[in-house]
Amino acid sequence: MSEANRAIRVLVVEDGDEYLTNLTTFVSEGFSYRQAKSGGRACELIAEEQPDLVYLDMRFDRTPNEALLGDLVALTARFNGDVARARAFQQDNQGLFVLRALRDAGFHGPVILSYDFSREERRFRALSDKDPALSYCPDYADASEIQAAIFRAVGRRIPPA
Repeated sequence: MSEANRAIRVLVVEDGDEYLTNLTTFVSEGFSYRQAKSGGRACELIAEEQPDLVYLDMRFDRTPNEALLGDLVALTARFNGDVARARAFQQDNQGLFVLRALRDAGFHGPVILSYDFSREERRFRALSDKDPALSYCPDYADASEIQAAIFRAVGRRIPPA
């Protein structure tokens, strides 16, 4: 099977099932999906098989604290000893901690963060300057927007409808 006709392998990293359900329901033809519910599990799956793309949630508020990536001690110091604020930051930005872990684990392919950076353009520009294979798709995007984002990220043309 030619590269252009092979299913795009997507690793969905999220703490729930919403993205996987939506993707497998509405963006299914030409795609295969695997799921990880934590950064640690995502790194394990990356070691087993490199996907073509990672679709990554930003916020992990349903993940057990012990499964969250990031140094809580350092974050607590950053937040002047406020553990609750440090934990909230860790959960709200877990996608960035997972992204770093995936890169450290050897995955250098495209990553789409499911997050709306439209009000944080400077923040996203700073992130993507450091990681050119990073893009984002707002978490409220519909199926056609998500599919287009995936095709752009992996460098394939969107097939005609």
